[in-house]
Amino acid sequence: MRVIKRAIVKDSEEMTVKPVKKKPFSWDKASAVMVLVPSLAALGIFVYGFIAWTGYLSLTNWNSYIPNLSFAGLKNYVAVFETFRFQSDIRNLVVFTALFVLGCLALGLFLAVLIDQKIRFESLFRSIFIFPMAISFVATGVIWSWVLNPQTGVNLILRALGDQHPPNWFLSTAIDPSITVGLIQLGIPLALVAVTIAAIWQMSGFAMAIYLAGLRAIPEEIKEAARIDGAGSWRLFWSVIFPQLKSSTVTAVIILSAASLKVFGLIYAMTGPGQDFTTDMPTLNMFETTFQGSQFAEGAAIATILFLIMAAFSIPYLISVLRKEEGA
Repeated sequence: MRVIKRAIVKDSEEMTVKPVKKKPFSWDKASAVMVLVPSLAALGIFVYGFIAWTGYLSLTNWNSYIPNLSFAGLKNYVAVFETFRFQSDIRNLVVFTALFVLGCLALGLFLAVLIDQKIRFESLFRSIFIFPMAISFVATGVIWSWVLNPQTGVNLILRALGDQHPPNWFLSTAIDPSITVGLIQLGIPLALVAVTIAAIWQMSGFAMAIYLAGLRAIPEEIKEAARIDGAGSWRLFWSVIFPQLKSSTVTAVIILSAASLKVFGLIYAMTGPGQDFTTDMPTLNMFETTFQGSQFAEGAAIATILFLIMAAFSIPYLISVLRKEEGA
């Protein structure tokens, strides 16, 4: 028995893992660090540093040409939320985001399904649908302000077809349905619908590209199995294909929602704030409050609110992506 125990101890000593010596610092690591440091420094200063500075300014009394960095607490946030304009901005932002995201998803999915049918000149149609993304929002606003001008554009065609009272499009002041809550009327500003049409035209190609990539990633074996089981075209799409596009939908919703929160050039070029702020947005409000009204602290408060809203959309998505990468 003693011989057996000694043999076991000897084997266990031989099987012990020796500690791995750390590799000495190399010039490859040093060069990699030297390349990353300027980018990280620029990111820290010009992104996160300015975000922190904006948050700090929103808590000060700097609301004139003369800098005043004395502490004001949440006074600027309260003042912003009590204004008719900012309340209208929040209503418009909710309506625009909902219509914009749903419109892009619906049109993008429709175009992706059509292209996925292996039609002729697929690359040409794909390029045509994605092309509007290459145009700036300012150019899109100018183009659609011509197309939807009540005196020209689409209304000329509608009058030729017999409609003697065509829509006023982005010049309309109507809100439907109109429910008065506080200082504003809740509902859908019809002028904002015209702006949303222009935004959907520009960004639906992005949703199409996301969905097309998702469709091409679905294995053909799954579709064939469903067809063998007797699933028709509609049943195949809604029960088999569409559930497989969940990740594509989530990605498109997050990115399009962030884009809707940052919309500025389109509104600025197409309508401006609009009558009774029917097409106004927080970004436009922030720009005019800060750089035209010299209300720097209140403008910083609006920017901080927008940042928090965008973080509420983006952070959960980033956390889920990181968890998937760690799980993989």
